[in-house]
Amino acid sequence: MSKPAVILVGADKGGVGKTMVTRTLLDYFDARNVRRRAFDTEFPRGTLKRFHPTITDVVDITSVADQMRIFDTINSSGVTVVDIRAGLLSATLQALDNIGFVEASRNGQLILGIVHILGPSIASLDEINEVAPYITDGGYFLVKNHINNTSFFDWDPATQDSYFSQIKGTKPIIVPHLNEMACEQIEIASVPFSSFIADKSANGKEGAYSFVLRGYARHWLGLVWAEYDRVKLNELVAAA
Repeated sequence: MSKPAVILVGADKGGVGKTMVTRTLLDYFDARNVRRRAFDTEFPRGTLKRFHPTITDVVDITSVADQMRIFDTINSSGVTVVDIRAGLLSATLQALDNIGFVEASRNGQLILGIVHILGPSIASLDEINEVAPYITDGGYFLVKNHINNTSFFDWDPATQDSYFSQIKGTKPIIVPHLNEMACEQIEIASVPFSSFIADKSANGKEGAYSFVLRGYARHWLGLVWAEYDRVKLNELVAAA
């Protein structure tokens, strides 16, 4: 890869499924043979690390020392995916702007992608304006995560469009609903989606997971990856 890439996954609102989306991204890059590493900012316990322990470090994103662990070492890995703790997306982007990281992206020294997970509220949509000043050529991806069967103002297109149209080049992504039983069994298994689908346990042995639930997960993950291909996330990776 010619340039390092950093993808921030976050929202200022909690409970919108940031970690779930991050897990799909890590599987997506792995399927395309892209070197990747991840940082879980749910300090100190972490959630993402439970599913991707070998490539994930738990950090305190508000700590300068941990910011150095992430952003001073991006040349060591092709794609760095950072799962931002709820409420810290705007603050993290402000910090990156202050240290010149956003400017470096605009100057073509690195790629900075923002994957913004929306919630079903006007307050969540208002976050778009807060993120807007930090958008670079790395892309701004607005995600509607339907894990909880949320409507996202689909009944009121005018309201939705009034926010989405404010930012030029915004790329909406739809993450469809995943069958509840499949979601629960993957949660219990504590493995990547791709491992569950391949019927592999955390230690790499046969997982003995339900064929039916694996099928639901496979279909769902295929739809999610198709969304990533549609917004040309693969081209972002190729440019890195």
